[in-house]
Amino acid sequence: MGRLVWIGLGAVAGVVAVRRAAGVARSYTPAGLQGRASGWAQGARAFAAEVRAGAAEREQELRVALGVDAGAMSETEARDLIDHPSSPRG
Repeated sequence: MGRLVWIGLGAVAGVVAVRRAAGVARSYTPAGLQGRASGWAQGARAFAAEVRAGAAEREQELRVALGVDAGAMSETEARDLIDHPSSPRG
């Protein structure tokens, strides 16, 4: 009876190993590689879009905080403040 259990476990392990190996082999076919590359490119585009959206949001926050949009500071004064943040203001 014990040998039958070990034979059954070996057969199950063999089936699992063959299925995993087939999946790995399928992922290295041209279609599988193309799918992975396509997924990576789509992820990179989504990341870039998120970065652009965050930068635009932050720029708007800074414009409001500096008073550029409210007219409290001119565009030139704001640019000088951004370019030289530690210089004295008069």
